[in-house]
Amino acid sequence: MSDIKHVAIIMDGNGRWGLKKYNSRKFGHQKGIKTVEKIIEAAVKTKIKFLTLYTFSTENWKRPKYEKNFLFKLLNEYLKKNLDILLKNNFKLNVLGDIRKFPKSLKKSLKNATNLTKKNKKLQINLALNYGSKSEIIQSIKSINKKKLTLSIKNIEKHLYTKNLPDPEILIRTGNTHRLSNFMLWQISYSEIFFIKKLWPDFSKKDFYSILLRYKKIKRKFGNI
Repeated sequence: MSDIKHVAIIMDGNGRWGLKKYNSRKFGHQKGIKTVEKIIEAAVKTKIKFLTLYTFSTENWKRPKYEKNFLFKLLNEYLKKNLDILLKNNFKLNVLGDIRKFPKSLKKSLKNATNLTKKNKKLQINLALNYGSKSEIIQSIKSINKKKLTLSIKNIEKHLYTKNLPDPEILIRTGNTHRLSNFMLWQISYSEIFFIKKLWPDFSKKDFYSILLRYKKIKRKFGNI
């Protein structure tokens, strides 16, 4: 699987799973973190170098305040409890998005984790936080104009959040929803997209491995014959 460098995932279905199983969206989000841990293990086993997780979109601000606060608290506590695991396993944590609106404690935890793990190389975990692809592209163009550079594909890519990342070979979306939801619209122009019926908490290592095998059977032409 070494030819697969980057897998991106839209982790959809936590809330629906929690309501269905325990009448609690919060429980679904907690369970979703367990799935994240399993998929990180699977990514390491298959020697994938970059794993990008759509964690909180620019549109997610529309959610109820209690749910947003719960998500911020959940992520903050997880980072504090598991920083040693990131360091021990040589994982690099990276943030894609604008975290300025997040609570001070969460911003501190994110900055601390990204700083302490910045030299790690086994697996880079990218958390897309307050991320929206349209805003990302607009911001890139603004930066180019400010620097009075030529507007080109190369320069746009140099000013995206993902400027130091290869484009994903694979995009996975769970939750039985067939849309991209403003996620990495530029970067996935040639990604193979897999829409999965399962809700994120039910997504397994076996499902992940199956997608990688399906990808291996695809002949990628990139416009060629």
